[in-house]
Amino acid sequence: MDLSNEEYGKLVDSYQTPSPILKNCLWAFFVGGGICTAAQLLVHAFQAAGVDKDTASTVVSVILVFAAALLTGLGVFDSIARFAGAGTLVPITGFANAVAAPALEFKTEGYVTGMAVKLFTVAGPVIVYGISASVIYGIIYWITTLF
Repeated sequence: MDLSNEEYGKLVDSYQTPSPILKNCLWAFFVGGGICTAAQLLVHAFQAAGVDKDTASTVVSVILVFAAALLTGLGVFDSIARFAGAGTLVPITGFANAVAAPALEFKTEGYVTGMAVKLFTVAGPVIVYGISASVIYGIIYWITTLF
């Protein structure tokens, strides 16, 4: 069977089901907003307990990363992400999931050669490019403050 690009495109389109974009966007908005609202409530709770704002924000970030990694390890995070879509991936929880998931896939190869190596599959480039971008930004900021 020899198909042209246009015929192949029509064939693919005939098998695709339309995506419920509005529903997906609403779920992402509400779940992502719910995660951020819960985090903000935790920040306020820590501040009410006498913790300064910067420390409270740091502690809540650590809690969110830990919770997302734990839920990834338990297999719950993927179910939530299937339901909520990008709502779970946009906040810091998405980064924790992206770091933990590859490591869990390779844990059968051992903790060092499997899990530890794959742990930085996603985190490594993010850290490298994040640090590089911050250095470049710092240099630009330093140059602009000179003049």
